[in-house]
Amino acid sequence: MHHRIVIVGGGSAGISVAARLRRAGEEDVAIIEPARLHYYQPLWTLVGGGYASLDRTRRLEASVMPKGVRWIQDAAVELEPDARLVTTAGGTRISYDVLVLCPGLELAWEFVPGLAEAMATPLAASNYTAELAPKNAELVRRFRGGEALFAAPGSPIKCPGAPQKATYLACDQWSRTGALANSRVTYATGAGGIFAVPEFAAVLEGVVERYGIKTRFGHELVEVDSDKREATFETNGPEGKVRETLPYDLLHVAPPQRAPGFVRESALSGLSPFGWVSVDRHSLVHSRYPEVFALGDVCDAPTSKTGAAIRRQAPVVVANVLATLSGREPSARYDGYAACPFTTARGKMLLAEFDYSLAPHPTIPFIDTKRERYDMWLLKRYGLPAFYWNLMLRGLG
Repeated sequence: MHHRIVIVGGGSAGISVAARLRRAGEEDVAIIEPARLHYYQPLWTLVGGGYASLDRTRRLEASVMPKGVRWIQDAAVELEPDARLVTTAGGTRISYDVLVLCPGLELAWEFVPGLAEAMATPLAASNYTAELAPKNAELVRRFRGGEALFAAPGSPIKCPGAPQKATYLACDQWSRTGALANSRVTYATGAGGIFAVPEFAAVLEGVVERYGIKTRFGHELVEVDSDKREATFETNGPEGKVRETLPYDLLHVAPPQRAPGFVRESALSGLSPFGWVSVDRHSLVHSRYPEVFALGDVCDAPTSKTGAAIRRQAPVVVANVLATLSGREPSARYDGYAACPFTTARGKMLLAEFDYSLAPHPTIPFIDTKRERYDMWLLKRYGLPAFYWNLMLRGLG
């Protein structure tokens, strides 16, 4: 079959782009997406913290599919950009005039030996899956003290602030139950610091100090032994790689992440070992194929992989897709805007907004979002989900 515009991925990016294209008058748009359910994943942090139910984060994919868009409920398994073809698991070959890639990413549990096995034990969880986030809430609720270990990779992941949010919400809850006084909380990450934007890093350092969290930067998780309840990290020492093993009584891990296999194995994958799609960071046009665009978690634009970034990328992609189809040079530009809403306690959140320059990029007038605020908590818990379902997915915001 042939479609003028084919979108691979029916998540935040795919639905937003399709809705905007339909509003712009495009009639031949198809989305390849196998999932029956659509999730608002940013709320999984609050699910894992015990402040939201998983049911509030999901709806039927059919209910968010824009009217007039052809939904091909199948998985893409092969990309042939030279032939302008996408092949699905069911064997359908779909040709296109323009391709928009936004299939998200996959969790690479296997990168860390023992990590997947640890997730099956009663002492480990992650806010990165719909199944494990509620488990994390229960682990935090039952914890009465001991070694609490939170780990995150230094490589790109979606919502890179989420592992910190899990740490802060757990510590806040334990401060209320008394468990924090009986605990040693460690946040270990392969990243070199708490946050790349100094203005927000200063606030987060204060949060870390308030809870007494021990931070270990430049520490990459390389192995988990769930029988011994130990996690091993690798760091760069004066004489090369050094390993350090830490015990745990509770373990939360953000797993390493990479592009889906059919993307990694295609000519659209860039030089990154994680297989991200290579794009111009401003136009979001593929570096070698001018009829291919990518946005969201799968592209290699050097900014945080967040829903807020997708919100700003979607109108740029739509404008440039329309320009390409009409024979014009793509001129819309994405400035790297992203946002990380850091929930630092129950009822407290700071909103870190920034762009490619790594300078604060505030979008809410008259409010200092560089400090912990109750109104920002309400925005996270109620405002952003309502905006997502009612505006963003409809191409209205």
